[in-house]
Amino acid sequence: MSDKVLKIKKIRENAFVPKRATKGAAAVDLAAAIDEPITLKPGSIVKIPSGIAIELPSDAYVALVFGRSGLGIKHGITLANSVGVIDSDYRGEIMVGLVNNGEEPYTVMPNERIAQLMVTGVCTLPVVLCDELSDTERGEGGLGSTGTAGVK
Repeated sequence: MSDKVLKIKKIRENAFVPKRATKGAAAVDLAAAIDEPITLKPGSIVKIPSGIAIELPSDAYVALVFGRSGLGIKHGITLANSVGVIDSDYRGEIMVGLVNNGEEPYTVMPNERIAQLMVTGVCTLPVVLCDELSDTERGEGGLGSTGTAGVK
């Protein structure tokens, strides 16, 4: 077996072992490891267990939890923290914080796919405190400073 594998451990009996839906899929789906449906009222946040823990190959990797586009677009169900970061040394159960940004209640069903888990590389740079940063054409121009060309 290659050292570059994502190890999965079932924490709950009813956990869904994630897999790629297609050969070109960048992420695997995380499912709700719950025994009963959970209803999210508009504006509410709930923590849903995935039923799994993971082991990344090394500290050169991180697992990122993203929302599912269908849930967000159709029902307003997104991640409470936008993107979840699973560090390489974390071995606990992956929990998914969902928020209902929609106008209607939404019921999460047992084993429903609720998020996506993507593994990617990490670039850890040393942090250096300095008094000056190099100049650029943009400089300190922040939000909207590059214009709105092409935006309608």
